[in-house]
Amino acid sequence: MFNLFRSKRSQSELLTSELFDERTFYQSFIKDLKNCENEIIIESPYITNSRAQLLRPIFQKLLDRGVNVYIITRDPREHDENLMVQAEGELAEFEIMGVQVLLCSGNHHRKLALLDRKILYEGSLNILSHTRSREIMRRIESRKLTQEMFNFLKLGKFL
Repeated sequence: MFNLFRSKRSQSELLTSELFDERTFYQSFIKDLKNCENEIIIESPYITNSRAQLLRPIFQKLLDRGVNVYIITRDPREHDENLMVQAEGELAEFEIMGVQVLLCSGNHHRKLALLDRKILYEGSLNILSHTRSREIMRRIESRKLTQEMFNFLKLGKFL
């Protein structure tokens, strides 16, 4: 029998998970964003104007409430010309608003979000750029598993 649970976690921790596709993800994600009280961390390698325009007003309301918003993304210089221009412009707008931006080099490609260190989204959907592709995201509500991801990514060094 194959054991999917190799660590000492109980199976009940994984029962609070839901799957979303590109059609259902944003409704759940935006609801969770609006309920954040402390911190949002989004890793998305690409950023487009259209997706940033959707999320910018939500980020602004969160920032106004004192929620810290962090975006971890690929260095725009690693994109083609069109995506580079879009990413640079949107990152500048985010920084003016007060969003903390961390740039990664070396073909950064992770797609995830950690909300208040208790909700984890992970999968294939580029949160800050998705338009037409078929994708999947899993939402896990678990302080332990979200903190495990935070530690695994060594985000404490940067945030």
